[in-house]
Amino acid sequence: MLQGGVDTRVEEWRDPEPAGEDQPTATRAPAGYERAGAPHGMSPEEVDQRSRIGRFIPLSVLPGNRDDLLAAAREWAAPRDVIDRLAALPSDQVFETINQVWAALGGHNEERRI
Repeated sequence: MLQGGVDTRVEEWRDPEPAGEDQPTATRAPAGYERAGAPHGMSPEEVDQRSRIGRFIPLSVLPGNRDDLLAAAREWAAPRDVIDRLAALPSDQVFETINQVWAALGGHNEERRI
């Protein structure tokens, strides 16, 4: 089926009704959330912040310590706020995953459901 700007239903009566004049327009995301589906134990803001840090840490540098992560982030032209957060990591710890980096910065990670 091709996507276009027209309805794909043959029978007109199957088309969904638009919202009424006094009704809000339907949305797929809850009010106030830019993204739906944050994992259990994290807020959408935490997901975005962890992802922002992870964008500037290539997997080739993991496992690595604070200095390795900082060097890689600078090489990837990370913004100042990301560099500052990575500089706050303990220097004697080796990080194997972005989740470990995020937890060392005081963030929450997903909780496993049993």
